[in-house]
Amino acid sequence: MNSIKISKLLSTAGVASRRKAEELVAAGKVSVNGQIMTNVAERVIPGKDVVAVNGRILSQEEDTVVLMLNKPRGVVSTVSDPDGKETVMQFVPPEYQEYRLFPVGRLDEDSEGLILLTNDGDLAYRLTHPKFRVPKTYHVVIEGHLTEPEIQRLRRGVPLKGRKTQPADVKILERMENAMLLAVTIREGLHHQVRRMMQAMNHPVIRLRRVQMGPYSLGDLPSGSIRDVH
Repeated sequence: MNSIKISKLLSTAGVASRRKAEELVAAGKVSVNGQIMTNVAERVIPGKDVVAVNGRILSQEEDTVVLMLNKPRGVVSTVSDPDGKETVMQFVPPEYQEYRLFPVGRLDEDSEGLILLTNDGDLAYRLTHPKFRVPKTYHVVIEGHLTEPEIQRLRRGVPLKGRKTQPADVKILERMENAMLLAVTIREGLHHQVRRMMQAMNHPVIRLRRVQMGPYSLGDLPSGSIRDVH
């Protein structure tokens, strides 16, 4: 039998991304055949070695699930919320409730659109780690109208708290009387990045909706609806 790194086993089983899985191992929260392992390079044999996380034996037979949700505004992108707010997990259909799903590509509470729910840690890692530069496209309604020099600034990169953003693709989709609809594509994931970029241009965001992340496109999926895209 072929052995694999314990972090890969954990990510494949949907426990966490590769990076987070390595952190779990290093923190002494993973055991193999009853023995705590802290070496992130440790290798295991799937189907033979008994792996547990925080004392819970890991099932290695779980099918991979990838669901696409059109997140409505006002919903938080977490598995649970301490304040009792509605989360993306409340949209998971009953037939998928048994899977250990987690959100990929978080959106803030006031934003809406495409978010993935999956148990595939490798997929989550490939879509969210900065080194892969996965494009994410947003439809953004802003106050006022961007000038051509402002558009060029966004395309070159905008300083945000001493850090310059990577070049963004910016297209004008519609001009309204006192607002503008844009398609903005970025390849990094700074905190509230698109909102902060527009604020730096003195054009606050009125509405922000993600429509694409890597190969996944929202299409005509209605708000609050979910679709299996695996």
